[in-house]
Amino acid sequence: MDDATTLIELKKELEKLRDERDWKQFHTPKDVGEQIAVEAGELLELFLWKSGADVLKKMEEDAEYRNDVEEEFADVLLSCFTFANAADIDIATVVKKKLEKVKNKYPVEKSKGNATKYNRL
Repeated sequence: MDDATTLIELKKELEKLRDERDWKQFHTPKDVGEQIAVEAGELLELFLWKSGADVLKKMEEDAEYRNDVEEEFADVLLSCFTFANAADIDIATVVKKKLEKVKNKYPVEKSKGNATKYNRL
């Protein structure tokens, strides 16, 4: 479905949900920024005290756990889209701009297979 749904469709659907509930008053960039942090924390809580391999295995074997991860991930994304709406941010533009910065900070020849921060490459 990723290849059939546009960012603008998702943003508009969120605006409709917000407007039907009269929630625009609560969707300031500051408040939604805080919401992103809270939702990200709830996602991270699902990984607490587990290794990366343990998380992947549990997601493959435990449908309820996978569903919980997907729900929290969706909450993070919805919060990010809500932030974009509240702050009038064009998601594709800022993501592409940031990708270019990352490419420049982490040139392939220095960073391939290396997790070192750009200022130490």
